[in-house]
Amino acid sequence: MIREAFPQLDVVDHSRRPKHLPPPKMDFPQIEAVILFGEPVRWETNLQLIIDVILSDGKLASAPHVVPYPHIPVLACNMDLLWVTEATMPRFGHGTFLVCLENIFKKITGLELRYEALIGKPSIITYKYAECVLRQQAMKRGWTAPIQRLYAIGDNPMADIYGANLYNQHIQAACGDQVHAQVKGHKVMETLKEESVVLKYFKPEEELPLGAADWCKSILVCTGMYRRYNEMPSDPEESVVETVFHGHRDFCFDPSLVEPSWIVEDVKEAVELIYKEEGWV
Repeated sequence: MIREAFPQLDVVDHSRRPKHLPPPKMDFPQIEAVILFGEPVRWETNLQLIIDVILSDGKLASAPHVVPYPHIPVLACNMDLLWVTEATMPRFGHGTFLVCLENIFKKITGLELRYEALIGKPSIITYKYAECVLRQQAMKRGWTAPIQRLYAIGDNPMADIYGANLYNQHIQAACGDQVHAQVKGHKVMETLKEESVVLKYFKPEEELPLGAADWCKSILVCTGMYRRYNEMPSDPEESVVETVFHGHRDFCFDPSLVEPSWIVEDVKEAVELIYKEEGWV
């Protein structure tokens, strides 16, 4: 919509540059927020237009006299730096797009891009919502036994395992009174706000008390971002930490948060492990 209304903003690809500029859309509504769901197809176009929106305070019809700061709200999810496909090496993820956006904004303005919220793994709100959905499903099926133990399976130590261990800290700290290593610099999402946001997704009769689980343990599989090229470590406590932190800028690097409770080959082994731990086999 923005590109159609303001074609002169997208000039990187010369084949798409308009030969005749339309009159400016003075009645174009002000953009109130930027929400980033995933990496786009044309990075250069999207980076340019998002920066334009932020620098213009959402008023694209006129050039700003000063850089608005704080800028309009920016919300983002899906923070994985890389992801795995059939290619021989990992592909850029939405986290890489966010790195580009943050650094372009800082290079232009000298200021830090600030997020109103970071949602999705490894944010606590994502795991809180998942727990709420689990208990909602259990209630629909008439299962009365409380869900006291959570297992999180993932292939990315910097997202899946970090988030699961962070949520375990949240549970252990009495529903978030002292969550360690959650956010660096900016207040991404306050715990009380998280709970109210999660509960909005449920009808009143479905609302369940949050934080009922006793713990959340993480299981790392070797079929994605984490590849075990050598034999399985003989010591289950052996570190899988990389020296480079691939997590998002606003999450502190705490080595303990990327250490899984278990390392297994694939999801099948992870499910078998859970069955064994729960005494179902």
